[in-house]
Parts: sequence; structure tokens; C-alpha cells
Amino acid sequence: MKFMILVKANKDSESGALPREELMTAMVRYNEELVKAGVLLAGEGLHPSSKGARVRFSGDKRTVIDGPFAETKELVAGFWLWDVGSREEAIEWVKRMPNPAGEESEIEIRQVFSAEDFAPSDPTGELRAAEERMRAQTGQKP
Repeated sequence: MKFMILVKANKDSESGALPREELMTAMVRYNEELVKAGVLLAGEGLHPSSKGARVRFSGDKRTVIDGPFAETKELVAGFWLWDVGSREEAIEWVKRMPNPAGEESEIEIRQVFSAEDFAPSDPTGELRAAEERMRAQTGQKP
């Protein structure tokens, strides 16, 4: 099962400050462990919200809101996408992670929906087949 691991932003990540060399070295070693274990599917750091935007939907209307965004603790600074056997395994991997902020920080673990989860909304299986075709075209695992 797939899990998205979300690294919460802090004042340093929102300032655009790059991580210290020691942290980058520790993260590279950690990512190498994830790759060797066959867990890591993807992972990226994100630029500060000052370079981002949000699009708010209200019926047919769309409103673009430029960053930066307040409430730093609610923002995401980076992510990993993992394929693990259970939520507990994802938690164990996160416990082994170097502290991304070096001080108080928080990591959020969220399970990613799979095609099977949507079966009640797709009784004919037509939508699932379309999803599998698109994933095959992009080289993604189901």
C-alpha cells in the first residue's frame, strides 16, 4: 500500500533557507536505505509558499491567490511517496528519519487511495480500466 509522507514547513523552510550540509548528508543516507528496501517511489522538497499559488473554487468561479500563505505549521515543505506493507511500517520508517528541522518538527503520514478503494463508485470497472491505461502510459505502478 502507498503512503504519502508530508514534511511540515517551518519558518526556515518558508524563508527559503537551504538545509545544512549535515542534514542533507543524513537525508541522502536515509533515502538510500529507502531505495535498498524497495520503499521509495518518489520524494521532493518544495520551494517556500511565497513562490506558490492557490486556486480557490466556488461553483464555476476560480480565484487565484498568490503566496506566501500564513499558518506555516499547516504548509508542506516536502514529501515522499512510499510503497510499504502497512501504516505501522510507514510509521517505523518515519521514526528512523533524520529530524528535518533539527528542532521541533512534525511529519504527517497519509495513505494514498488505490483503485480498489473506488470500486463502489465504479460498478462496471470502466473508470478503473481507464486509470490503469493512463498509469501504463506514464510508467506508474498501479
